[in-house]
Amino acid sequence: MNDYASMIDETSSPAAFLAPSARGKRPRSRLVGGKWLKQDMPRERLIDHGPGVLSDTEMIVLVLGSGLPGHDVFSVARALLERFGSLRAMLDATYSDFEGVRGIGPAKIAQLLAIMEMARRSLVARMRERSLMNSPEAVENFLRLQIGSLQQEVFMSLYLDARHRLIQCEKSAQGTLTRMAVYPREIARRALTLNAASLIVAHNHPSGVVEPSASDCRLTRTLRDTLALIDVQLVDHLVIGTDKVYSFARAGWP
Repeated sequence: MNDYASMIDETSSPAAFLAPSARGKRPRSRLVGGKWLKQDMPRERLIDHGPGVLSDTEMIVLVLGSGLPGHDVFSVARALLERFGSLRAMLDATYSDFEGVRGIGPAKIAQLLAIMEMARRSLVARMRERSLMNSPEAVENFLRLQIGSLQQEVFMSLYLDARHRLIQCEKSAQGTLTRMAVYPREIARRALTLNAASLIVAHNHPSGVVEPSASDCRLTRTLRDTLALIDVQLVDHLVIGTDKVYSFARAGWP
């Protein structure tokens, strides 16, 4: 059996805090005595209009609540988005990735990490409750959240029961920017241990280009054949980019 290697542009001007439908219109004055009117603050706008009207900066402001003494929370939120580039990238961050951002301490970092982990666990819980064959977009969104913006290759295995509900989601391999060793026999052994009936596998391309390589195609063929020997179906192999996903199943397999 062979194995294969396989800034947000936002300002502190009043217009930046208008609902999307109102942006572009001449804003009325929102400062009274040098302070924002209460109804124009993110929490009040969310309560009145729903979370969809908030910018990424405003959502981070709501989570943080306040900055450290001497640091405006809006400036801290913008600094975080400048550091990571997007909310999605923040979801992949570790504690050390937040260090060095002025105005945010250990308690706020822990708060952000906890909320991000809650989002991941919620997605996993939802996938365990439904057939993933009927929710391909949910699977792809989950995997983009998990590995789409990572700077090293990671190979994920989603083990499914006979009704295509998620049993376990695991990292099967991790490599460098350009190379990763994946072992089909280990994935097959794990499928037997979990009594899985089928499997979805995925790996990311840090370059963002999702077109599979020749080694990706060889690995997919070998993995399908290996799993077939133990009567486990390979449902799909997904190549995950930051914004795009390539599906071997949709493309007709290699």
